[in-house]
Amino acid sequence: MTAAELKAKSVTYRKNILKYIVGAKAGHTGGSLSCIDILNVLYNGVMNVSPRNFTSPDRDRYIQSKGHCVEALFVTLADKGFFPESDLETLCKYQSHYIGHPTKKVHGVEQNTGALGHGLPIAVGTALAAKMDDKDFKVYTLLGDGELPEGSNWEAALTAAHYKLDNLCAIIDNNKLQITGTNAEVCNTDPIDGKFETFGWAVREVDGHDVQALMDVFAAMPFEPDKPSLVIAHTIKGKGVSFMENSVKWHHGVPDAAQYEAALAELGA
Repeated sequence: MTAAELKAKSVTYRKNILKYIVGAKAGHTGGSLSCIDILNVLYNGVMNVSPRNFTSPDRDRYIQSKGHCVEALFVTLADKGFFPESDLETLCKYQSHYIGHPTKKVHGVEQNTGALGHGLPIAVGTALAAKMDDKDFKVYTLLGDGELPEGSNWEAALTAAHYKLDNLCAIIDNNKLQITGTNAEVCNTDPIDGKFETFGWAVREVDGHDVQALMDVFAAMPFEPDKPSLVIAHTIKGKGVSFMENSVKWHHGVPDAAQYEAALAELGA
């Protein structure tokens, strides 16, 4: 898929994220909009995973540690054909499997996630299993920058480096905001690059909304032999809708009818 095609798909994904959040009257709008370009590139240009090979032991794995932004994952999986898009009309409805965090009851979801700090440890275990089984698949996990203070992340980071898991790529959706304020105000984890490098990771930084730059950085994995790879993706919370961008209010804000129409018009333009 070309960069132009990926850009167009990101617009569609953003519209769908808003559509289903509005329909559910719930969701994590800002973070889903900030990470969707990353998911778009991974599923449409990088990973070897599809509905056809999802039971294959050789498929690539994607684990969404920032599980609260499940709407981004759901619209991507629907587009890839893991389930009918119409299923998302039941998002957050009674007895629906399409709930506010990833669950393995939804086809295409690798792991139940959402408790902050759990995705990276699971990904490390999965990558280690691949090494032990002499498998060539890669493991990708998306973290929110606001979940980095969880200590389990740093135990996992040490373990990944110790076992030389160069089949592992962690991506940080670095939008610099979380539910109660900026990361710097709530619990500063900068410098992220220096910390992970000290723990033994190879680190690259990228514009998380530049689909070609994302394609290029993932193509370079592993960044260094025998080291896990970390991509710090600099993003904007609420990206694509001007009145949502860089606003804590939209961490899990739901647009009203007028805001929804304004957002669609802006995305359409």
